[in-house]
Formats: sequence, structure tokens, C-alpha cells
Amino acid sequence: MTDPTTTPTAVPGPDRTSAPADSAAPDPNDNRRQVLYWRLLARLFDPEEQASLESASLAVVEDIGLPSALLDPGASVDSVVQRHPELAAEFDGLMAPEPEEGDARDRAAEVRRAALVSKVLLNVFSTGSGAVTAEQLSRWQSDAGWLERALGCRPGDLRGGRAGTGGRGVSPTGTGGGGRTPDLSRLIPAIGPELGSLEAGLVKRMRLREVLADPQLAARLTPSMSLIEQLLRDKNNLSGVALANAKSLIRRYVDEVSAVLRTQVEKATVGDIDRSVPPKRVFRNLDIDRTIWKNLTNWSPEEERLYVDRLYYRHTSRKTTPQRLIVVVDQSGSMVDSMVNCTILASIFAGLPKVDVHLIAYDTQALDLTPWAHDPFETLLRTKLGGGTDGTVAMALAQPKIAEPRNTVVVWISDFYEWRTDELFESMSAIHRSGAKFIPVGSVTSAGRGSVNPWFRERFKDLGTPVISGHIKKLVHELKTFLT
Repeated sequence: MTDPTTTPTAVPGPDRTSAPADSAAPDPNDNRRQVLYWRLLARLFDPEEQASLESASLAVVEDIGLPSALLDPGASVDSVVQRHPELAAEFDGLMAPEPEEGDARDRAAEVRRAALVSKVLLNVFSTGSGAVTAEQLSRWQSDAGWLERALGCRPGDLRGGRAGTGGRGVSPTGTGGGGRTPDLSRLIPAIGPELGSLEAGLVKRMRLREVLADPQLAARLTPSMSLIEQLLRDKNNLSGVALANAKSLIRRYVDEVSAVLRTQVEKATVGDIDRSVPPKRVFRNLDIDRTIWKNLTNWSPEEERLYVDRLYYRHTSRKTTPQRLIVVVDQSGSMVDSMVNCTILASIFAGLPKVDVHLIAYDTQALDLTPWAHDPFETLLRTKLGGGTDGTVAMALAQPKIAEPRNTVVVWISDFYEWRTDELFESMSAIHRSGAKFIPVGSVTSAGRGSVNPWFRERFKDLGTPVISGHIKKLVHELKTFLT
């Protein structure tokens, strides 16, 4: 195998002399694409520049009419796009699957894609070492957003932030192969957790307390799940300006996620119209069309007037039964994303009419957060993340709250890696047998990732209450269907 670092001359440009075209001759664009990917791999695994690869890559980028800033590790994708706005559209969906078009290949387009793909991947996955500033974290978050856009998602989707922002999504299978530009969309299940881990690592390397103590630096921070997790873990060690800035960031994140989840709750299935309740006689409920139709017999051709002797109103009352919603959330270290999302979700359902919400968080100890269930911000400030997992302590708080089983739903959110498995599962089975609706939930992240103890998964399936895992929209639909 030839060492690409010693053969930069293998990258011909359009103005170079070459042999006559031949159907069997290799396409020079294949060499260009390979050089760009060799440089990417070299820079990912070794921070030192390979001079020959850098010069060869520069020649390729200039030959195809792209800016040399794509090769500058210090330039963010944002800065490149600001100087060259025509590239923004090319980054969107850059690595999403494309339909096959026979055997035709646009090798020149593949080289262009390789240059853009290399820029995004290098900026995101080459995070360096040492202390991280607020500006560096903000830049990385922006570049990660461009990678998510390149994969066909919205910024924040794969990292679990902005829960449920949705996005276009991408197919888990791609069209790559045969030497084409790689279709990385098939790697999305792995890329999502990896991005979250990289972001968490950057947050840990940042002198967060110093940043929070400076209002100007704190203002540069963009709320994300990784940052919120770190703030919640460190909140007891903060005071003064730092604590105020931390609370402001948590509040911003809670408000953003709440807006998205509230929309999902409003769009979910609602109860049937209750026609046994007379419609409220107010102007906003006036049914104009029906009123005109029912009074057509009172039309006067001579006067060209319609005399109305009765008004008709729309029914707006829906059939609802007072329901009790008990949400039990595992707040151990592996369930932070679920803790944040479900705390916010519980507060939204607490605002629905005739829904009595109770919220319990646990690790090896249980905490009844019901008095603050309406305010997810205050709830999160009272959580204590980390520790082991013992669901039996949470069950001791949850069971006495089930006064009318037929009108009660218990949502239990955990990975179910428990200490006293048999004892806990028997208590859960007893809730199910009592007539209450028991919903075990293994993952309620926006990206839909998470693991569940297979022992519990099989037993819940046998019990007839399979674990809900995946997107938080699934849980929203289940709850809305039962409660309205």
C-alpha cells in the first residue's frame, strides 16, 4: 500500500497535463477524495500536521473552487458559512442518504462533499485537551449542530437537548458503498451518544464555576443537557452571582423544552365531546353556519333579511374523569436526561384540568416532589443526582397514593437495573393487578436512546405492560390517551 503522505503529486488539478482519457484509467477525482479523507484521519488521530497531506489537500480545495478556510482547524463552520453563505445549503443533509441513480456517479461532486464532510467531522471530533473556555464550548456546540444538520436532523436532536425538537430524521440505512462518499446516517444510533459524551467531556474540562462567576462569560453558554446535568450536580457548591447564572441557564433550558413538550401534549389525542353538558352560551362558541342553516325558513325575500329566532352554540366540554398521575423517576446518574424531561412533562400534565399529579424521584432514597410538580425549575433544584438505585424506597411512597386504582396511572421511568429486583417487580405486578394502569418507561430522551434491564423487560412483557422506550412522544401519547 502506498503511503499517501509521500505522494502529493497523485492529486492532479484541472490545469495539469495528464494522459489521454481511457475507460480503464482511474478518475483523478478518486485520488482527490482519498487525499481529503487521509488528511481527516491523520488529523483525528494525530494533532501534528502532515505537511504533504496538508499541501495536497490545499491543492484539491483550491482546484474545486472551495475556500481554504475549510482546512483551518481554528475556523468554525459558522465562520466559514458567514464568509461564504452559498455553502450553507450544501451542509444541510450533506450526509443524509440519497436515492440511487443507476450506475451514474458524479465524482467531482463526491470530492466537494468529502471536503465539506471532513470539515464538519474534524471540528466536532477533534476536541483537543486542556481547559475549555465558554467560547470554545459554544463554538463546539455550533459545529455539532452543523453535523446534526448534515445528518438530516435539527441541531440538538442527537445530543438529547431541546427534547423532542423533532427534526426531519434520517433513515437508518444508507446508500453508501462502491467507493462513494460515506453515508454516515447509518451510524446515527452511535453518533448521538458519542456527541453527548464529547459535550459532557468539554463541560467537565471547563472551569465552570469561574465562567458562571463572570456574567459576560456565562452569557456565552448555550443551555444543553450536558451543561444542565453539570449545573444540577454542582448547584450546592455555587453561591452569589455564580448560582444566579446557573439558575438562569437551567430556567432557559426548562422553558425551551417545556415549549416543545407542551406543543406535543396539545397535539396528542384528546377526549370525546361530552354532549350531555349544555354548550356554554358565549360568543366564541357561536356556531354561525348552523345558526344560519336552522333559521333559513325565516328568510324574508321582500326585505332581504334573515330573522333569527334561535342561536346555536358549539359543544366544547369533553368527557373527562378526575385522574391521578403518579410519576416515579429514577434520578441515578444514568437517568439524568429522563429526569429533566419527565419533570417538565409532569408539570405540563399538572396544568391539565382534573389531573392530580404526584412526582417522586429516587436513587437509594426517595423524595416526594409533589408540592413542586407544577414548577419543573424548582423541582430540578431539589433533585440530588447520582448514587445507586433502589426502587423499593420509591414504591413505599407511591403505593399509598393509589386511592382509586381505576382512575390512577403510574409511570415508572428507569433503566430498571435494580438492587432488589424480585421484591420491586412483585410490587409493580400488584399495582397492575389492582386495576391501576402501570406504564414502565425505559427511555424518554429526545433522541430515543437508553437501555433497559432485560430481566425486567421480559417480565413486563409477560405481565402485559411492555416497556415504552424510544421517543418521548410515545409517552405523551400514552398519557394523553388515558387522561383525557
